[in-house]
Amino acid sequence: MTEASEGARILLVEDEQNIALALKFLIEKMGHKVTHIDDGHRALSEVVGLAPDLVLLDVTLPGASGYEVCQHIRASRALDATRVLILTARGADIERRKALALGADGFMSKPFEMSELQAQVSALLASPREA
Repeated sequence: MTEASEGARILLVEDEQNIALALKFLIEKMGHKVTHIDDGHRALSEVVGLAPDLVLLDVTLPGASGYEVCQHIRASRALDATRVLILTARGADIERRKALALGADGFMSKPFEMSELQAQVSALLASPREA
């Protein structure tokens, strides 16, 4: 596991450019390396090669949904240690339950406070993922 103090590898999968820019800036300010992908199909094809410590994953994406990407991550033994945090405007409890049932480690409804996101990222990176 990469220690948060060394800077984790974060994959940000978000198709809204203004949101992606703000999140990328915030996460890099925390000392982490961020790779941004704006398409679900591209995320499916590149996530294993990137082997991120954490994936910040929007649900509504072009190509493949965030749920499909999450399922793909959980199906890959190479990504057992990768944590997944779902970020979505779909804030209903059923969406949260679906995300967690598909293997997400966390769920945040947009809009959210940046301090909440920072706390959630830090918490997820501080503990090993239980497969």
